[in-house]
Amino acid sequence: MLRKSVIFTAITMAALAISLAGCGTAGSNGVVKSTQNASGTAGASGANTLTGAGSTFDYPFFNKAFYVYGQANNVRVNYQSIGSGGGIEQFIQDTVNFGASDVPMNSSEVAKAQSAHGPVVQIPITLGAEAIAYNLPTVKQQLKFTPDVLAGIYLGKITKWNDPQISAINPGVNLPNIPIVVVHRSDGSGTTYIFTDYLSNVSPNWAQKVGKGKSVNWPVGIGGKGNEAVAEIIRNTVGAIGYVELAYALQTNMTYGLVKNKAGNYVAPSVKTVQAAAATKPNISPTDFSIVNAPGADSYPICGYSWVLLYQNQKDQATKTALVKLFTWMEGDGQKQAASVDYVPLPSNVEQTALTSLNSLK
Repeated sequence: MLRKSVIFTAITMAALAISLAGCGTAGSNGVVKSTQNASGTAGASGANTLTGAGSTFDYPFFNKAFYVYGQANNVRVNYQSIGSGGGIEQFIQDTVNFGASDVPMNSSEVAKAQSAHGPVVQIPITLGAEAIAYNLPTVKQQLKFTPDVLAGIYLGKITKWNDPQISAINPGVNLPNIPIVVVHRSDGSGTTYIFTDYLSNVSPNWAQKVGKGKSVNWPVGIGGKGNEAVAEIIRNTVGAIGYVELAYALQTNMTYGLVKNKAGNYVAPSVKTVQAAAATKPNISPTDFSIVNAPGADSYPICGYSWVLLYQNQKDQATKTALVKLFTWMEGDGQKQAASVDYVPLPSNVEQTALTSLNSLK
């Protein structure tokens, strides 16, 4: 029997655990979450134990999928939800069998990894949206946000909820005269990369002053480590707003808004609207992957792929075989688990590209 240990941070993730338990995942023993650094080396892992670290964006999906796979195949996956930046660092240090990041490694990160451990293989593993979540108990209508308003809030130019720019796009809504509490990630985060990639795409001012990255110099706001902490801050702070992976928002009953897309329509994050955005870019690669602010009437503008990081040259045959089997399943039947916890199954052509890359492991 594999060890039962799924650790969420604080009360917010306890709520997520209860919700996931309803679909047979939380408290299960297929995956172990830790916020600590990995110990030991990837080479120490046998065929029945694999270690990974990185993206908090992926964690609800990984929790479910690794459990289902582990129960059927007697494989324990110890996944540390420490953020994409931490996952990349652990991967480069070769203290885990795989990393996970919501943005592929950049050229300098790849060069550093390759110089130490050989060629890197990066495969898309899931697809999801970032909800613009907020905490306004007196507002019952679902708020609308434009690119200008979101950029203005995160640049510190829009500071009150009843600001005329917010009121103008939400007619008839009694917005409170209270400060906007901006919440963002404090750690290196692929979720942050997707959000700042979006802001850079829609706001020249943001692109010039802040730019995009896993970590940026935020003009305003308070930080939380991981999607878990950002969600907790928003849920516990009246007037707060922040970006969180959609599964966290849905599983913990957070309030989130509609975002005006490139076609001028206000759309909510959902499987349908993320699929619409992904369909506009049928071919992706680790160097060409962004689907933010995609064209199309139904496209949700703040979404993206998440990636698994692997070394092409594995230290032993048993670990290589275990990794190939796990992620071959994740790219196939495992995608059914994505939909069950509010992620978007990968397009079939993207799955095939991933499988081709996965088969290059030696």
